[in-house]
Amino acid sequence: MLASEEELRPLLRKMHDDWDVRARANALFYVNCAQQAWSDEDFFRTGELNIAEQILTDMENVCQGARPKEMRVLEIGCGAGRLTRSLANVFGEVHAVDVSPEMIGLAKKKLADFPNVFLYTNNGLDLAPLPDVPFDFAFSFIVFQHIPSREVIASYVREVHRLLRPGALFKLQVQGCCDLRTTPDDTWLGFAFSPEEVSALAAECGFECRYRVGAGTQYFWAWFFKM
Repeated sequence: MLASEEELRPLLRKMHDDWDVRARANALFYVNCAQQAWSDEDFFRTGELNIAEQILTDMENVCQGARPKEMRVLEIGCGAGRLTRSLANVFGEVHAVDVSPEMIGLAKKKLADFPNVFLYTNNGLDLAPLPDVPFDFAFSFIVFQHIPSREVIASYVREVHRLLRPGALFKLQVQGCCDLRTTPDDTWLGFAFSPEEVSALAAECGFECRYRVGAGTQYFWAWFFKM
């Protein structure tokens, strides 16, 4: 039986609180743990490298013939805006959400010079704060790997489906190391998906899982196309 929103509320509050604590302690480190102290230049450079690797090499699937500067894109879990800034350099509009008001506040300061970026604090379960307009592409990286609840992840996927235009791509990364131990309220080590579970998630949320890469690893990528 699926958990209700009421049953999930303690976890959603813990996600909010834990990520606010991390943001206040060392936001850039908790967004990218490769080193303890980041300059803004080096921090955002890592985002440029990730976008180059995961999006610029995949523009046929991402854009499907559309001009990037005419596309409206959605980012799930933007943190301090590490990827958001690079997305904004590629696409016409970037709308990004995060469960942590502290992270969103920091992202707003760091991305103040980007008028095509729109940032929202959400409740960790849905995308209600976003405008009800069609999006052309959605992206999530190093976010779902921290969510311990399959129900929460599935809710996000359903919400992305609601907002995407027909045929559009949601490219997402999840935890694929199914032998890792976690607890139901661990907001760092999240729910792990097998290949079969990823395909089932796509189908139940109205997507076609067309490609999967990295099964069994931390960086398990899936391409969900809206049917």
